[in-house]
Amino acid sequence: MAQTEKKSGLLRRTSSSKKPLKEKVVLMYDEIFAKEDPTKNNPRFWDELFLMKVNLEYLEGKLESLDGDEVMKVKDNINSLFHHCVQALGEEHQIKVVNALQTLCALFRGVHQKNKSATGFDIINMLMGFDKAELRMKELMESLDSLLCGDGSESLKSLCLKLLLCLVTVTDNISQNTILEYVMINSIFEAILQILSDVSSRAQHGYDAVVLLALLVNYRKYESVNPYIVKLSIVDDEPTLDGMGMVIHHALTDYNRQYKDKEEENQGGFFSTLTSMVGNMFIADADEKLSVQTNEAILLALYEAVHLNRNFITVLAQSHPEIDMATTPVTPVPASPLTPLGTTPPSLDMMNNPELPLDPNLQTSNLLITFLKYSSIIVQDTKDEHRLNSARLCLIILTCIAEDQYADAFLHDDNMNFRVNLHKMPMRHRKKAADKNIPSRPLVCAVLDLMVEFIVTHMMKEFPMDLYVRCIQIIHKLICYQKKCRIRLHYTWRDLWSALINLLKFLLSNETGLLAKHNIFQLALQVVNLFNMFITYGDTFLPTPSSYDELYYEIIRMHQVFDNLYCMVLRVSTNAGQWKEPASKVTHALVNVRAIINHFNPKIESYAAVNHISQLSEDQVLEVVRSNYDTLTLKLQDGLDQFERYSEQPKEAGFFKELVRSISLNVRKNVSLSTMSQDVLLKEFSSIS
Repeated sequence: MAQTEKKSGLLRRTSSSKKPLKEKVVLMYDEIFAKEDPTKNNPRFWDELFLMKVNLEYLEGKLESLDGDEVMKVKDNINSLFHHCVQALGEEHQIKVVNALQTLCALFRGVHQKNKSATGFDIINMLMGFDKAELRMKELMESLDSLLCGDGSESLKSLCLKLLLCLVTVTDNISQNTILEYVMINSIFEAILQILSDVSSRAQHGYDAVVLLALLVNYRKYESVNPYIVKLSIVDDEPTLDGMGMVIHHALTDYNRQYKDKEEENQGGFFSTLTSMVGNMFIADADEKLSVQTNEAILLALYEAVHLNRNFITVLAQSHPEIDMATTPVTPVPASPLTPLGTTPPSLDMMNNPELPLDPNLQTSNLLITFLKYSSIIVQDTKDEHRLNSARLCLIILTCIAEDQYADAFLHDDNMNFRVNLHKMPMRHRKKAADKNIPSRPLVCAVLDLMVEFIVTHMMKEFPMDLYVRCIQIIHKLICYQKKCRIRLHYTWRDLWSALINLLKFLLSNETGLLAKHNIFQLALQVVNLFNMFITYGDTFLPTPSSYDELYYEIIRMHQVFDNLYCMVLRVSTNAGQWKEPASKVTHALVNVRAIINHFNPKIESYAAVNHISQLSEDQVLEVVRSNYDTLTLKLQDGLDQFERYSEQPKEAGFFKELVRSISLNVRKNVSLSTMSQDVLLKEFSSIS
């Protein structure tokens, strides 16, 4: 019995004396790539073509093998293929629609692969012809819109989204993809919103829809008016916004669950001890190393929603039961063994479960809590550029949240308390806290915990200066809100003060190495001004008078760090050089901290001498502090409670361009129209037809 093997459209018999036979569809492709019109000998050519199972590999390979001159010779036939693909999308025969969608994908990919150096206009001309391009793309987008919004097959809708993702990501730089101009003109924004607002549709296609929207929003966003940005910024439909939040929430939750499962797998025995000692994330086989690579596409979608749409802020606080992801039955999503965590969409059962029965003993959660847990994983390891960028995006999102008035209101709401179990980096000097010991507190406490954790764990040789600056800015914005609204937050402020002082100590110890790469005075100024905020306005937002006393105690106890900082900035500011001015600003900012130290230290020494005590206890120092406030003179410093609001352009434009490029490459890689999916689709529609 003859055994067949498929390769590039060839069917080879086991007998070597026979010539390889070509599939019929491959023969038809060859006719398209000949100079003659294929309908000349067969008027039903196009009808027959779309009844044939697409050979993606052969078609893309054929397109890639043509050089510029050859492409122009068969341009009319390629234009005709594109035209008939678009026409076939309106067919009632579903197999034709499936094959047309897959053929279009092969066309977009094949032409772009071969002509990477060609202009967008040349590619448009190759695919559909200049004179017909506007009409063809209008017809294509209308057909895709109808398929996405209709009551048809979910598989077809999925294929439409895959085609759109394929189209959007064919170029490395999304803004150089000229075909997307037609996607701007013939918007599918409403179709995306419809998918997100419908529970069933969202479960099937929400992930692809959200990623597609995030990419479209970033098309030439700085050069022209992008209609997707405009439309996203004014969406106020609650089910749609909730749907978008649900998709993002489940994708992040799924990542958190995978991480936790993998973490538990790797705990125990010698390897666990070794992991804790060296501070590594995991010990694993090289082939199965756990990647902490974030799902940047879904994170970008969250950023765009938070940044562009004020109404989305309410979605962050939408409470629902916290699902124990480990015990929830899920449908596995096929992924390669080397697929990093979070790069595959969440399972459908999770996506299709927007409401669960409320259990009075069940901890409630929301998108913000899930994002904070996710961020606590991502910011742990920033050693390579990819992870550093992921952590940066997390902190940018938190920056947008921290300066939003409505977000600040629910972050500080005493009636909205949650237990947030943040992931912490293994460190030798501390034990892992038990989940049950985590108190229920306003969400701002979890944000501050995350910031403190970052400050404490990233004082290293490859110092992530940018992340530290963002971290201190987030803390500052939250404290400005507390001061403005006179919110007395019951938080262990001492942990923050201790972390900030240790950060200053680190900057001093590594001055030479850090100054070669960074402006450490900018960060030092931010830290000192945080202390100035507490000194000047602490009586309006610290929870108790004793908290204010403890602030002074910490400054006095660690006075050597502030003294050393003053000596360093004074030395730099009195010498000519590039750091003269920034160092001088820190010198002026230290005036009140030094006043406190110079006022109380002699009083403490005098108290110790009079009472014949060699070393005072904390209570004794606090007693001296309380009894000597009246004679302390401080200077009023302006602008401590002012901050520059976040703006994406121009500061962050370069970062987002590179981020979108990275996401586009990753999405392109994962948009798979494999033989298996073809077989599934064809089987489904063969039974219908």
